[in-house]
Amino acid sequence: MTSTERNELLDFLSEVPFFSEVEKSSLLELSKTSELERYIKNNRIIEKGDVGDAMYVILQGKVKVHDKDHSYGFLSKGDCFGEYALIDEEPRSVSVTALENTTVLKITTSHFSNLMESDKGFVKGIMSVLIKRHRELDVIQEQLASSKKEVELANAKMTGLIDGAMDAIIMFDGNFRILLANDSAKAIMENDEVLQRNVLFFLDEAGADLLENLVKSKQSSPEQNKNAYLPKIIKVIGSDGKETLHEGTLSSYGDENEVFYTLILRNIDDRLMAEHKISSLETQTEYLQEEIKELTNDHGIIAQHKSMKKVLDLIAQVAQTEATVLIHGETGTGKELVARAIHAASNRSKGPLIRINCGAIPANLIESELFGHEKGAFTGATSSRKGRFLLADKGTIFLDEIGELPLDLQPKLLRVIQEGEFDPVGSSTTQKVDVRIIAASHRDLLQFSKEGKFREDLYYRLNVFPIEIPALRDRGNDVSLIADAMVEHFSTKLNRKIKKLTQEQKKLFQEYAWPGNVRELQNLVERAVIVSQNGEIDWSFIIPNSNPRVVEGHALVEPDHIFTAQEMIQLEKENILKALKQTRWKISGEKGAAVLLGMPPTTLTSKIKALGIVRPV
Repeated sequence: MTSTERNELLDFLSEVPFFSEVEKSSLLELSKTSELERYIKNNRIIEKGDVGDAMYVILQGKVKVHDKDHSYGFLSKGDCFGEYALIDEEPRSVSVTALENTTVLKITTSHFSNLMESDKGFVKGIMSVLIKRHRELDVIQEQLASSKKEVELANAKMTGLIDGAMDAIIMFDGNFRILLANDSAKAIMENDEVLQRNVLFFLDEAGADLLENLVKSKQSSPEQNKNAYLPKIIKVIGSDGKETLHEGTLSSYGDENEVFYTLILRNIDDRLMAEHKISSLETQTEYLQEEIKELTNDHGIIAQHKSMKKVLDLIAQVAQTEATVLIHGETGTGKELVARAIHAASNRSKGPLIRINCGAIPANLIESELFGHEKGAFTGATSSRKGRFLLADKGTIFLDEIGELPLDLQPKLLRVIQEGEFDPVGSSTTQKVDVRIIAASHRDLLQFSKEGKFREDLYYRLNVFPIEIPALRDRGNDVSLIADAMVEHFSTKLNRKIKKLTQEQKKLFQEYAWPGNVRELQNLVERAVIVSQNGEIDWSFIIPNSNPRVVEGHALVEPDHIFTAQEMIQLEKENILKALKQTRWKISGEKGAAVLLGMPPTTLTSKIKALGIVRPV
């Protein structure tokens, strides 16, 4: 080293804070015993764990102080490092690496100690620097103590503000690791130990993608949109599986080295629930208004005959359960009245009872009616619509004429029964419903399933609790009781005073077969009241086939003739035999005797056995 270089080095060292109080003569001795070392970029100067034997003064370049990948800071020209090695022989606590080509002055511990022992001026200078540093530290400590109190007070206020907020507040870093979460956030995430966990894990796939894209957008344009509303509602999924919907904002802060984010979420479940309730009530009102137009009157269930009392007993047994009910009976026997009675006596009576006739809606529209559709799902779908299953949530749905449900739609109904969920037409979002299902049909669904017209697995899922409604002709005096009630109702409705049925008139009602059952009776009574004169009704002209009729041997029987019980049995036996001969003794199916007679195959089989009818050999 030339004298010029030596002088430049002495001038440089005198400007270094660690040696600023040391005389140049002492610094000269220091420089004579020190070494210049040069390191190229990425060279390690100090390795963590090595025993320290020197301190270093940076003459040129820049270094990084770090522990593996974690950086503690950067040092450059005039800075010192490794000073602790001057007073102890402990292992290095960090590593130091050159960030660029760097020159350092290495001052070994042994040479430093020799100077401390031999040069009083050196000792005095170093001590002056240390005392000055100590005083500065005292001042800094006082300032820190004061600042600490202020910080603690401000932190307490901020913590109280954050934790007291009803909105969920979540702070996370660029790697989506949660740094702070208030009580509201922990509640929706159902987890008190969320720090350092990935915030994306608590969002559904769509919400996670949305948040990830927003963060990437902020990282690529840090000066834009530091505070932004979330463009979509996001779903939070708690650790225990609870799902909640939220709207919110995302803000960012930090510098070019590190950016942090604050996500504020507001739960909108209550608002959406209220909106959904309003929408459901509005749609329910529309459906109920349609039903009121369709239904003439609900007369209740009038029953004295043992077959119908059995039905009432079954209603009482099943009403308080959640079992699926399958009602079977001829058209017009009052299957809907039974369904309404079950609903009214159940725990769901305060919920809606939604009815749909599966045979009255075109096949291409039935799926939309049952499960709803999204806007644009098909031609004519100008707006979204809730299906009847969603309207029946927490209540009961009555699927009338279930046997007419298209085969391709039956698996979707089976899914609702088994899992309580479905997908509206044109939507990929699965809807959950809590609905009790009551189905009804005039068809033999078991035979239908064997013929491939109805899914067998769906039949057994529906037929958990079967109820068979007897035909009106099999209910004895019930037909007269129902007729009396209907006459009274329509006479009041039409403001006409009609006399009650006489015993002779009641016989006419009981003698007729009533193929249309209660519905036919209702229509006939209403027509009779309309055409009545002075309170009188000639029922012999109103009731079909109440004129002379053919009995045994094709003899004509006068209208006033009263059949004995044996004659009635014989008449029924001959009528059944006629039907069996015409169908070649086939009982069920489209071309079976049961269809000709207008009764269920099971009823016909029972009558054949009771009447002692035997097929000729």
